[in-house]
Amino acid sequence: QVQLQESGPGLVKPSQTLSLTCTVSGGSITANYYVWNWIRQPPGKGLEWIGAIAYSGRTYYSPFLKRRTSISRDTSKNQFTLQLTSVTPADTAVYYCARGASWGYSDRDKYDYWGQGTQVTVSS
Repeated sequence: QVQLQESGPGLVKPSQTLSLTCTVSGGSITANYYVWNWIRQPPGKGLEWIGAIAYSGRTYYSPFLKRRTSISRDTSKNQFTLQLTSVTPADTAVYYCARGASWGYSDRDKYDYWGQGTQVTVSS
């Protein structure tokens, strides 16, 4: 059973960098052919895909967030990390990591395993 767990600060100040880590257990992040995604849900809105890192290490980003987003991984720890720079209150959301066979989707059923989500609030 694959399990994903998000971790990181719940409160970030405007203009700072949001950094979250997803720790995966029960499966390797380098296993063919999975893609490890970051998705968020702002309050009162739908899911928004942020970006992903594939088993190969290749990264993919939402065109709307690309300039502010960086996704990396630590294969020795079986973790992947999201960094979102220059945050504003509009980046307040529940952030999820999820595994899928592809990337770019905002539909929950496109991913087979999800973390429980972590609330991130951007406020001074």
